[in-house]
Order: sequence, then structure tokens, then C-alpha cells
Amino acid sequence: MSPPISERPYIFYELTNSLCSSCLKKVEAKIIFQDERVYMLKTCLEHGLEKVLISIDIEYYKRARNFLKPPQTPLRFNTATVHGCPYDCGLCPDHEQHSCLTLVEIAERCNLTCPVCYADSSPTKGGFRSLPEIEFLLDELVKNEGEPDVVQLSGGEPTIHPQFFEIMDAARKRPIRHLMVNTNGIRIAKDRHFAEKLAAYKDGFEVYLQFDSLKKQALEVLRGEDLRQVRRQALDHLNEFDISTTLVVTLQKGLNDQEIGEIIDFALKEPCVRGVTFQPVQSAGRLETFNPAKDRLTLSEVRAQILKQSPIFSDADILPVPCHPDCIAMAYALKLEDKVVPLSGLISPAELLKGRNTIQYEQDPLMKEKLFQLFSLNQAEKNTSHAVGDLLCCLPKLEFPTKLSYRNIFRVIIIEFLDRYNFDVRSVKRSCVHIMHPDGRVIPFDTYNMFYRENLEVGQIARNGIQKAEVKLDRIN
Repeated sequence: MSPPISERPYIFYELTNSLCSSCLKKVEAKIIFQDERVYMLKTCLEHGLEKVLISIDIEYYKRARNFLKPPQTPLRFNTATVHGCPYDCGLCPDHEQHSCLTLVEIAERCNLTCPVCYADSSPTKGGFRSLPEIEFLLDELVKNEGEPDVVQLSGGEPTIHPQFFEIMDAARKRPIRHLMVNTNGIRIAKDRHFAEKLAAYKDGFEVYLQFDSLKKQALEVLRGEDLRQVRRQALDHLNEFDISTTLVVTLQKGLNDQEIGEIIDFALKEPCVRGVTFQPVQSAGRLETFNPAKDRLTLSEVRAQILKQSPIFSDADILPVPCHPDCIAMAYALKLEDKVVPLSGLISPAELLKGRNTIQYEQDPLMKEKLFQLFSLNQAEKNTSHAVGDLLCCLPKLEFPTKLSYRNIFRVIIIEFLDRYNFDVRSVKRSCVHIMHPDGRVIPFDTYNMFYRENLEVGQIARNGIQKAEVKLDRIN
């Protein structure tokens, strides 16, 4: 009698390509459902089997897989497709999404030495990119995008660049819809005049303020020092000059993930704050001690903690972002004086999928125009605005006081970046958060930190037997 056919302890859902976390060679990867969770199983012939947690919520994972819209490509591509993803970044014609948000690094140097820095910046490392170099990068991005959605000046610490305001002026001369500065807030906190000067740019501008914790211990682990007073002083200046601000929280499991609800509550009380972005820690840069089993936080875990810790949002409110639903989720609310009204759960998915591909829907030109039409003070002769139903695609007809503005929109965004452990070729092809390479290429943020930062492009790609593709200076359309 033959033995019974055995049954595997999981459901094989789909197949993709990933990377071996040791040698970074491309390997096949199964996506499986097991014990109410989603895992990636991948095998390198040299380094063996890896099992990576992808999601703790099977239903949300499936929903994100189906929350798709036709991709929007850039006006031009920057490199040829030769070796296949992720070895041809720049963007190559095989990439499926234009740049919703693009980082332009203007400084290598920083006034902190953060243990989790993906760029490995410090007060003694590197220098500053010249103004002509930065203008070249901005021009190359405009050639790709026409009118870039969101450009984020980053680093290192961009605010210590000796020509910072000349760079701001250069960015303002380009057709950029929304400009951000990614900062640790030290200069804004310590130099009130700098904050006052920054306020001159505040229309269509936002500070992306590092804000990881309200507690000393977590800040010392993540940033190397207690920055609570610095954050408070920075926010005092940003509030004083009414400069739109997003708090960006780097999350590490077991360290600061229990503060999610507390940080949302804190943010809602700050007049200048338009939202919070949560970014689970990524294995990149200086973070050499990253333990994927201990330190990995998935998007679904962050989403679950928001639902658990904050009474504002329900399961229907935190939605996949259609341009990159695997790695980005969002929730919107209307922030009033005495209450917070969640909005995103009222959006029809069908209508949301009709909109422009962007990670900030309120920055879509049409949505932004509607927002200011609806909430402008020239409606003051009316008692209420009934047109709020047009906001963010298709909200129901609600009545709110008319004296509302962009200050009343509050968003929560979760961005999970891919690294060598959870890398998924299918997903990275839809990446919409990009970074400018010094030679003018536009590269997905996920792959940049693995392959294209500093000497990595030559070292690691060559180490894997992949001949570096020749950069096509005559851009491919």
C-alpha cells in the first residue's frame, strides 16, 4: 500500500522574483499563506532557503494586489533594459510608474550621526553638492516628469547647505507642484531667523520633519541623542510661521511602535502639522545590525497598530495607494477645532482609481483646486459648504463650516521600503518614490540604497556577475 499523499502546511498563492539577502543574486520566490500570515519563500543555490514575513493580514494583502490602476510612465526613460530589474535602474523602459515623489540629495554631511541612517551621513563625512549640480538634477527630473509632483530636498541634512536658500529659489523656478525639505529640525529649532526666512516659501512647500518618538530612550537608539527639546522648539517655530509640516516616524519593532497612536494624537494638536508618515526601518546604510526576524515591521503591522492605538481610523479608512499599493497606504481626515472626521473610508474605490497616480492626493492639481474652491474664505457669505462631497474624489455631501483650508486636512501615510530581505521585483517595478543619481538618472529609492549609492553600483553588481549596463546618455523615449 502506497503512503498517503502529504499536504504542505501552506497555500501557494503566487510567484515572483526576489534577491538572496547574502549575495544579492536574483532568485525565484514563492508567496505563501501560512498561519494567517503572508510569507516569501526563496532559495539561493549558494546560501539556501530564506523565509520572510511579508504581511500579517492576508485579506489586506489580497486587496492591495487588486487595488491597481493603469501605470503612468515618465515623459522619457533614462537607461536601456539590458540585464533586467533591478540591474538597469535609471529609470529603464521596463519600470511601470513615474515619480510621485523624488528625492534630491543636496548634502552628504549631517549634524547628526543617526544609527539608522540609510545614507551613512555624519558631521565628518562628505560635503555639499554644488548649486550647478543641483540645478542639473532638477532639470533632468523636469525632463522626465514635465511638472514633478513632489520634490524633496534631502541629504545628509539639507538645511546646513551653505547655499540652501539659493537652492530653494532654484527649485521654485522649476514647475514643481510641491516642494519638501527632509530635515532633522535642528537648524529650524536653533535659528528662528532661518525658520522665518523659510516661511517665505510656504505656499506649495512642506517641512518633512524627522520625529521618531516622544521618549528619550527610543530617540537615543534611533538618532544617537535625546532630541525631544529640539523637536519641540522646531515645532514652535513652524507653528509661529505657519509652515506646513509632516512628521516622519522611523519605526523599529519593540522600540517605538507602541507610540503610534500617541504620535498621531500629538500631531493633531500641532496647528502646522498636516500629517504623519510612518516608515518601518529599512536594512540599508549604517544599519548593519538589522535582524529581519526581530526588527522587521511590515506595512500591515503598522496599519494594525494604527487601528489598535488610534480611535480615529477604521479598517475601511486606511487604503492602499493605487500607484504602489504593496508598499504605501494612506488615510485622510478633516481636522476641525473640536473633532477629527475620517474621510478616506468614504472614498469610492472606483473613483479613487480614476485619479492621478500620486502618493499625496491632496496635491493632485485638480484635487487641490477643488480643495481651495471648497474651503476658500470667499465662500464666507454662505453659512455652510455643501460641496465638500467633491473633495478627495467623491466624499458624500457633508456640511462643515466654510472657513476651512489645507490646514484642516490631516493625512497618515505608511511607506514600507523594500530591502534585500523583502525585495520583490514585481513590486519594485511599481515604485513611485525615487531618488536622483548624481549623473541625472532617476532611480527607485529601494534599489538605490542596495545597488547605486556610492561604490555599491560597481562593487555589488560586479560581485554578482552582472556586467554594469552602459548608461545611455541619449535618453530613451
